[in-house]
Amino acid sequence: MNTPEPGPERIVPVDVQPHPYPAIIAPGGLAGLGAALRKRVKSPRAAVLTDENVRPLYAEQALAALRGAGFEPALITVPAGESSKSLERLAFVYDALAAAKIDRTSPLVTLGGGVIGDLGGFAAATWLRGIPFVQCPTTLEADVDASVGGKTAVNHPSGKNLIGAFYQPLFVLVDTLTLATLSDRDYRAGLAESIKHAVIQDAEFFDWHAQNVERILSRDPATLGALVEHNIRIKAAVVARDERETTGLRALLNFGHTVGHAIETAMARRGAPWRHGEAVAAGMVAAAEMSVVSGRLDRSAAEKIIDLIARFGLPITAPLKGHEAELMEVMTADKKVAAGKLRFVLADAIGHATLYDDIQPEWIEAGLRRCLAVS
Repeated sequence: MNTPEPGPERIVPVDVQPHPYPAIIAPGGLAGLGAALRKRVKSPRAAVLTDENVRPLYAEQALAALRGAGFEPALITVPAGESSKSLERLAFVYDALAAAKIDRTSPLVTLGGGVIGDLGGFAAATWLRGIPFVQCPTTLEADVDASVGGKTAVNHPSGKNLIGAFYQPLFVLVDTLTLATLSDRDYRAGLAESIKHAVIQDAEFFDWHAQNVERILSRDPATLGALVEHNIRIKAAVVARDERETTGLRALLNFGHTVGHAIETAMARRGAPWRHGEAVAAGMVAAAEMSVVSGRLDRSAAEKIIDLIARFGLPITAPLKGHEAELMEVMTADKKVAAGKLRFVLADAIGHATLYDDIQPEWIEAGLRRCLAVS
């Protein structure tokens, strides 16, 4: 794929029926939040959900845009991090929505990364049986993946995202300027989802990553705009055809996530939490190895996948060797288990993947051997 010139705005349609919506990608896009929302909502009230890290950076910008369009916005702030995806924090959000007199016509804007999008989206889906909401992601991980598609959830002690709903936003607004304040670690973590999209759907996009490592890592504006747009186009096309994972197509987006979620849970238990994308990166290493030992993927292709993950500075092993039983316990509680069987997305080639439920224990063992290291 070619890198287009940076433009003032890119719009990707997310054709989910019966309520399609746009994903708007623009540098400085937060300034247009109020105007875009006012076209769709008449209520005078609105709420903005953010976290303690994002609040000092972008909350006032979002609030000013809403006030400029005639809204009376209330700001709701929760602690940063995965711990906010809890029933306790969800109750706090409900209390804040009640205090702000948010009714069925009043929108909730999520301003932050995937945690805020998941928490706020689920709150919007369930408050008064559903209120309008808008996703304004501020991390690369949320830009390219979590903000599009309508998956909302909070965690349960037994696993990630076990309490949730499919609930689509009015629109997604990606302001690429917000990525300037991301740490290198958080920025790189977001690239794991981009690599995932390329592996499962687009071999040309995979090669584009390999050819543009330095431009991507330097956050070159034109390259970054192209990266976000192409990822959203891949995600939107999948979601439009299988919103609720009924055909198995959307499940392909879980490549690397079964082991990745287990690693993420295990690292959090040890007080050394990994970013979601870091855990997914190691999970993709396991999935690539499983794809080889199951006879579905050439060894050379698997090594290309693992090499690209490493070139972006993402972990290819997790310090959990010797804790395979714990990881298996977490995986068997995963929501992707069906009829008691662990299902895995395996790569058949770079650019093509399939969901399999005939997984052999030795394949999982091989995947874990490849992606685990001694702490």
